[in-house]
Amino acid sequence: MRARLPRSSFLLLIAVLLSACGGKDDAAATAAAATSSALPVSLATAQQQPMARTVLVSGPVTAFEEMQLGVEISGQRVTALPVEVGQWVKQGQLLLQLDHRTLDSELAQADASLRQAQASQELARLNYQRSEKLAAQQLISASSLDELRAARINAEAQTATARAARDAAKLRRDFADLRAPADGLISKRLVQPGQVVSAGTELLRLIRDGRLEWRAELPENQLADVAVGNTVQLPYGGQVIAGRIRAVTPGVDAQTRTGTLYADLPAPGPLKPGIYVEGRIVTGDGQALTIPSAAIVQRDGHSYVFSVNDKQQATRHRVSTGQAVQGRTAILAGLKAGDKVVVDGAGFLGEGDRVRVVAAAKAAAR
Repeated sequence: MRARLPRSSFLLLIAVLLSACGGKDDAAATAAAATSSALPVSLATAQQQPMARTVLVSGPVTAFEEMQLGVEISGQRVTALPVEVGQWVKQGQLLLQLDHRTLDSELAQADASLRQAQASQELARLNYQRSEKLAAQQLISASSLDELRAARINAEAQTATARAARDAAKLRRDFADLRAPADGLISKRLVQPGQVVSAGTELLRLIRDGRLEWRAELPENQLADVAVGNTVQLPYGGQVIAGRIRAVTPGVDAQTRTGTLYADLPAPGPLKPGIYVEGRIVTGDGQALTIPSAAIVQRDGHSYVFSVNDKQQATRHRVSTGQAVQGRTAILAGLKAGDKVVVDGAGFLGEGDRVRVVAAAKAAAR
């Protein structure tokens, strides 16, 4: 006959069994909750791909040649100023005119003095010609012939002096009209009509042929990578302006340890003098280890990426980045080809966070 357990022992056994069953359910529930709370992420592989070698540097847009224009006479009042800033002018076009009434009077007086000297020269020439015939017939003395010859030479000298004075007066009159020395664009106007100006004072500025260039200073280690003829890409105003390096300084500044490059802008478009633009200098073709730019997280002034370990936890890695082209960034250090990094969701991760790897579209939708 089987022994029967006491009622109290039976109840205790049931309680233990029920407690054990409840623990398994709680563990399963905890595991399910952990899985559902893990952040869905997508992965991408670091891979080698062709990428043009470039140098990024900022610099100003400047005039290739900006002429500072002024007049060469002082104390005259501006009577005409037919140009405005931004106006295109042709070579020889009148830009500014001074009061020239006094100069016109001086020129007229010089012209009259020249005509008087020419008349005296002609008379001296005729007298000398007649005296030569008389001297041949021994009708006048040799000394008289010499005097007439000297008079002719003196008249010629007076004519030359009068002509030089007339030319000087004409030159001063021409100085009253400031004309464009070349085709170009008026970039600055520093004078107003009615103003009395001085010689040598800057009155107007002219960008010769409207031609602009981009200048940038590079440290010595980057200066060695660029060369005359390299392409420069300047993104501005929704478009990319292409230029070409025209010149590179042969040395570096002893104080700043930098050198300057000059890039022609044949079609500057929206660029204006004084604009500061970041340019990309294409120095050649090459290979680079790249990952999607979205995988890179900037924290504490450094670049990081995340990978996923065997425990489905995020692991952070510090990387050194290079140029970014078409959504991919070159990795200079911190990764090797074939490494997988988190792309979608990387910005929300921290070291040790639990993750769940899904397809890229699902991770982005989450």
